[in-house]
Amino acid sequence: MALFEYFSNYVWNLSISIALGSGAEIGEIIDMCEPIRAKADAGDDAGTVDFMKEWVKMADKLVGLADEDEAAGHYLSAGPKLQRASLYYLVAERMQGHGQPGREETFAKALSAFDKGTKFSRDNVERLEIPYKGKVIPVLYTRAQGVDGPAPCVIFLNGLDSSKELLYWTKLPEALAKRGISTLCVDQPGTGESLRLQDLVASYDSETWGTPVFDWLAARDDVDEKRIGISGISLGGYYAPRVCAMEPRIASGAVWGANHNWAEVQEKRVRREGENPVPHYWKHVWWVFGAKDQEDFMEKSAGMNLNGVMEKIKVPFLITHGAKDRQISLDYADQSFEQLTNSPRRELKIFTDREGGVEHVGADNMSFGREYIADWFGETLGGRLK
Repeated sequence: MALFEYFSNYVWNLSISIALGSGAEIGEIIDMCEPIRAKADAGDDAGTVDFMKEWVKMADKLVGLADEDEAAGHYLSAGPKLQRASLYYLVAERMQGHGQPGREETFAKALSAFDKGTKFSRDNVERLEIPYKGKVIPVLYTRAQGVDGPAPCVIFLNGLDSSKELLYWTKLPEALAKRGISTLCVDQPGTGESLRLQDLVASYDSETWGTPVFDWLAARDDVDEKRIGISGISLGGYYAPRVCAMEPRIASGAVWGANHNWAEVQEKRVRREGENPVPHYWKHVWWVFGAKDQEDFMEKSAGMNLNGVMEKIKVPFLITHGAKDRQISLDYADQSFEQLTNSPRRELKIFTDREGGVEHVGADNMSFGREYIADWFGETLGGRLK
């Protein structure tokens, strides 16, 4: 199993793989990427404006086709087109440098198409807002299926450059719903709407927003506050364990990609060791952390390691990682697992060539990570397994 290598650089190929794993059509991918294939040869950053132009053009076309379906009363046909349009807008937007003209408009189109597309498709998802510091943290809530009364729920956290919509399209919420578990996909500070529309930036101490998210969720009548778990993807592999360690009411945890020492990863990236997740990387992380320059960013991210944190986790905890992760090396998964000394049930799952999911957070094949994590929560939160 390997990443779909259409372009000549990792970052652009990662974007394609994210899209394919989130519901893109391969023919549309080819139509969007063929005109810009040679642009990738100039590196990660060059050509990203052309990338956005082609992907937005396809998304705009799909919105137009969905409008025709809607006019004919064919809402169930319009829904998937709008969702793919939203996906293409989001992938195009995340490839741009901060401040790039057209980025804000593209993100707004993505949100609109997602909202309309999921409603037309009758998807099991609802956008809600959690009050936080005079602003809001936007979330997507997917309800457990076949449960009478309060259900268990998993808080699902973004990585550095993802959004709650991309979390939803991992299909982990769908897999959990079938197991009788609800999911809350979170645009935590530094990601998605929280960053772009609320000006909420990231910080190392994820419990400062993690506990308010837990409190809001636990207060819901349809959630069993004794059976709330937490998971995170990519940089969420740092945020989720820290929240779990600092918030003792969380009942179980799992990470989709370990991220034990993200501060050290930044030092490696300065030395150009390992792959970046997005073009214009340093400009992106300065924006995410509200940093004015490189020195300020390195200072703000200096506390982002889990040494002395994993030992505080006293609930079941699962660590998953791809054997060939090119962004976050496998040894960080080993470090997190070794320090889970007080967890009553700890597990380390490395995805290998035998099954797939070997790249960063399973970008080559998300199905194995999705099902493994869903089964973990099915077992540890009292959900269904069949």
